[in-house]
Amino acid sequence: MRRPRDYDAELKALTDKARQLKARKQSQLGELVMATGADGLSAEELAGALLAAASTTEAPRREAWRKRGAAFFSGQRHDAGSGAGDKPGSPASGDGRAPSPAAEPGAA
Repeated sequence: MRRPRDYDAELKALTDKARQLKARKQSQLGELVMATGADGLSAEELAGALLAAASTTEAPRREAWRKRGAAFFSGQRHDAGSGAGDKPGSPASGDGRAPSPAAEPGAA
Protein backbone atom coordinates (compact mmCIF):
# COMPACT_ATOMS: atom_id res chain seq x y z
CA MET A 1 0.00 0.00 0.00
CA ARG A 2 1.13 3.55 -0.77
CA ARG A 3 2.40 5.73 2.01
CA PRO A 4 0.11 8.75 2.63
CA ARG A 5 1.48 12.21 1.84
CA ASP A 6 2.37 14.44 4.75
CA TYR A 7 0.56 17.59 3.67
CA ASP A 8 1.45 19.44 6.85
CA ALA A 9 5.18 18.89 6.30
CA GLU A 10 4.91 19.93 2.64
CA LEU A 11 2.98 23.06 3.58
CA LYS A 12 5.55 23.94 6.25
CA ALA A 13 8.39 23.48 3.73
CA LEU A 14 6.64 25.72 1.20
CA THR A 15 5.96 28.34 3.86
CA ASP A 16 9.62 28.31 4.92
CA LYS A 17 10.76 28.63 1.31
CA ALA A 18 8.37 31.58 0.73
CA ARG A 19 9.72 33.26 3.87
CA GLN A 20 13.32 32.80 2.65
CA LEU A 21 12.47 34.21 -0.79
CA LYS A 22 10.80 37.24 0.77
CA ALA A 23 13.81 37.89 3.01
CA ARG A 24 16.17 37.56 0.03
CA LYS A 25 14.04 39.98 -2.01
CA GLN A 26 14.09 42.55 0.80
CA SER A 27 17.85 42.20 1.14
CA GLN A 28 18.37 42.62 -2.60
CA LEU A 29 16.15 45.71 -2.66
CA GLY A 30 18.23 47.22 0.14
CA GLU A 31 21.43 46.42 -1.76
CA LEU A 32 19.95 48.04 -4.87
CA VAL A 33 19.11 51.21 -2.96
CA MET A 34 22.69 51.42 -1.74
CA ALA A 35 24.24 50.56 -5.12
CA THR A 36 22.28 53.31 -6.88
CA GLY A 37 23.20 55.91 -4.28
CA ALA A 38 19.57 56.31 -3.26
CA ASP A 39 20.52 55.61 0.35
CA GLY A 40 21.44 59.31 0.50
CA LEU A 41 17.76 60.18 0.20
CA SER A 42 15.49 60.36 3.20
CA ALA A 43 12.96 57.56 3.58
CA GLU A 44 10.18 60.01 2.69
CA GLU A 45 11.97 61.14 -0.51
CA LEU A 46 12.68 57.57 -1.57
CA ALA A 47 9.11 56.47 -0.86
CA GLY A 48 7.74 59.45 -2.79
CA ALA A 49 9.98 58.71 -5.79
CA LEU A 50 8.98 55.05 -5.80
CA LEU A 51 5.29 55.90 -5.48
CA ALA A 52 5.55 58.32 -8.40
CA ALA A 53 7.39 55.73 -10.50
CA ALA A 54 4.87 53.02 -9.65
CA SER A 55 1.93 55.24 -10.61
CA THR A 56 3.44 56.44 -13.90
CA THR A 57 1.59 55.06 -16.91
CA GLU A 58 3.58 56.94 -19.58
CA ALA A 59 5.12 54.20 -21.72
CA PRO A 60 8.04 56.31 -23.08
CA ARG A 61 9.09 57.37 -19.59
CA ARG A 62 8.87 53.81 -18.24
CA GLU A 63 10.85 52.51 -21.23
CA ALA A 64 13.56 55.12 -20.63
CA TRP A 65 13.74 54.03 -16.99
CA ARG A 66 13.90 50.37 -18.05
CA LYS A 67 16.77 51.07 -20.46
CA ARG A 68 18.63 53.03 -17.82
CA GLY A 69 18.15 50.22 -15.31
CA ALA A 70 19.35 47.63 -17.82
CA ALA A 71 22.44 49.76 -18.49
CA PHE A 72 23.05 50.04 -14.73
CA PHE A 73 22.95 46.28 -14.27
CA SER A 74 25.19 45.66 -17.28
CA GLY A 75 27.81 47.99 -15.82
CA GLN A 76 27.29 50.85 -18.31
CA ARG A 77 26.36 53.39 -15.67
CA HIS A 78 27.84 56.40 -17.48
CA ASP A 79 26.60 55.34 -20.93
CA ALA A 80 22.99 54.93 -19.79
CA GLY A 81 22.05 58.33 -21.22
CA SER A 82 22.07 57.19 -24.85
CA GLY A 83 18.90 56.66 -26.82
CA ALA A 84 15.39 57.94 -26.23
CA GLY A 85 16.19 59.68 -22.95
CA ASP A 86 18.91 62.07 -24.17
CA LYS A 87 16.87 65.24 -23.86
CA PRO A 88 17.50 67.45 -20.79
CA GLY A 89 15.36 66.64 -17.81
CA SER A 90 14.72 63.11 -19.00
CA PRO A 91 15.30 60.19 -16.63
CA ALA A 92 18.27 58.98 -18.66
CA SER A 93 20.35 62.17 -18.57
CA GLY A 94 22.65 63.23 -15.79
CA ASP A 95 25.27 61.79 -13.52
CA GLY A 96 24.31 58.12 -13.65
CA ARG A 97 21.96 58.29 -10.69
CA ALA A 98 18.22 58.04 -11.12
CA PRO A 99 16.50 61.37 -10.61
CA SER A 100 13.52 61.50 -8.34
CA PRO A 101 10.37 60.99 -10.44
CA ALA A 102 8.65 63.50 -8.18
CA ALA A 103 11.12 66.18 -9.35
CA GLU A 104 10.11 65.74 -13.00
CA PRO A 105 7.45 67.88 -14.62
CA GLY A 106 4.03 66.31 -14.48
CA ALA A 107 4.94 63.88 -11.70
CA ALA A 108 2.60 63.73 -8.76
